[in-house]
Amino acid sequence: GGVGKTTLAQLVYNDEKVEEYFDFKVWVCVSEDFDVVRVTKSLLESVVRNTPSATSKVWESDNLDILRVELKKNSREKRFLFVLDDLWNDNYNDWDELVSPLIDGKPGSSVIITTRQEKVAEMAKTFPIYKLYPLSHEDCWSILSKHALENDEYHDSKNIALEEIGRKITRKCGGLPLAL
Repeated sequence: GGVGKTTLAQLVYNDEKVEEYFDFKVWVCVSEDFDVVRVTKSLLESVVRNTPSATSKVWESDNLDILRVELKKNSREKRFLFVLDDLWNDNYNDWDELVSPLIDGKPGSSVIITTRQEKVAEMAKTFPIYKLYPLSHEDCWSILSKHALENDEYHDSKNIALEEIGRKITRKCGGLPLAL
């Protein structure tokens, strides 16, 4: 946690070129309590909200089959970007239940997942895996000095103590931007 997975996904999701490329985008926070019905409902609700011709309130149902049919119907022939943030569930059957309605999306449709667990990424491996690593101590110091000290040029004699303290802090943060 804290290495920047969600932040990176947000940068992609909010990029202008991404906005122009996709017919619609949907972001769903999944978290540890993975419930395929809840996630499918969230996707469907957002898809319907982004589809002017759709008026169905079918997402109020708890019937997974109905939700999946409606999601497939409303995302078919559209280029979409779905972000499933903080996925923990590594059960392939749950994953298949969730993504099977999406196979008829327009070519170029994409699903991005963020996860802390490599086995979750492997399970969903219909996509390339991009693994993030902790930052180097120098990169951490650069971030801390720019944001906390408002300058990354703390090398004169009066700021030596600040720099020493800052560098100790960066070592304790373990290379995690969120901790910085």
